[in-house]
Amino acid sequence: MIAAVVLAVLAFVLFVFVASSVRIVRPYQRGVVERLGRFRATVDPGLRLIVPFIDRIRLVDMREQVVDVPPQEVITADNVVVSVDAVVYHEPTDPQRLIYNVADFMLAVTKLAQTNLRNLIGDLQLDEALTSRDSINASLREILDDATDSWGVRVKRVEIQRIDPPMDVMNSMHEQMKAERTRRALVTQADGERQAAITRAEGDRQSAILRAEAVKQQQILEAEGQAGAVRELAEAEKFRQETTAAGAAEATRLTYEAIHQGDPTPDLLAIKYLESLALVANGRATKIFLPADMSAVLGSIGGIAELFQQAEDEPAGTQPPPVEPPPIAPPQG
Repeated sequence: MIAAVVLAVLAFVLFVFVASSVRIVRPYQRGVVERLGRFRATVDPGLRLIVPFIDRIRLVDMREQVVDVPPQEVITADNVVVSVDAVVYHEPTDPQRLIYNVADFMLAVTKLAQTNLRNLIGDLQLDEALTSRDSINASLREILDDATDSWGVRVKRVEIQRIDPPMDVMNSMHEQMKAERTRRALVTQADGERQAAITRAEGDRQSAILRAEAVKQQQILEAEGQAGAVRELAEAEKFRQETTAAGAAEATRLTYEAIHQGDPTPDLLAIKYLESLALVANGRATKIFLPADMSAVLGSIGGIAELFQQAEDEPAGTQPPPVEPPPIAPPQG
């Protein structure tokens, strides 16, 4: 009976010993092995065996973690008190230094972020602090990364969550924003009206130019039409005159041919001459020009009168001898 109890106790002690010597390191962890309180080694994920009661494994989470920096009051360069808070994303890189070089990493990184954030915001004016978050984030990340390098931690990102000015400052900013938007609206409206006026003026100018071009083209076409009409009239008048002259010339030629073929006697010529004088005297002219050689004309008239007298005195059937009239001198202008 005593032997059985001793065996059971030995089995329990052996089980406890074996269980204490086995440790499991997860994939996102690293183990720091200490032997009798001194650093011995750093182990990777997996099943690890240690000497119970002599060795100890301290597990370190190697995943990226977030530290929330609580809000704090910061005075800007233009003496405005603002409330600022941020978040810090960090990742352990060396488990040994993270365990042995800093006692409370969370508290240390929080205080470090607060002090450096206060320094960065204090060097800026309120407007710059509100519009320069990216530069503040980059500067704070660089400062924290350099400071935490000895702790075996790498700061990956720093993000400022809020920068809250006092209520009166916020109201002033809202009024300023409303005034700026009103100004922009007025400027935009003025620019639109100016552009519309310019566009209308350009349209009017272009319309006037087109109207002037149309009038000019119309006048050119009318002038060309009138010139063509005048040219056609001149051609027609020229053709008419040429035709009339040709007809008159042909009539004159035919008249002279008929006269020469008819062989008129001097008596007939004298009679035609007198008929012509009668026609000239019957006109509406106030002045009549007669030939200068009136003696020849009177002689011809006398000869014609004698012919008629002889014709009355002589009996019928007898042929009077021909009497040659005196030569008729051509009319002189």
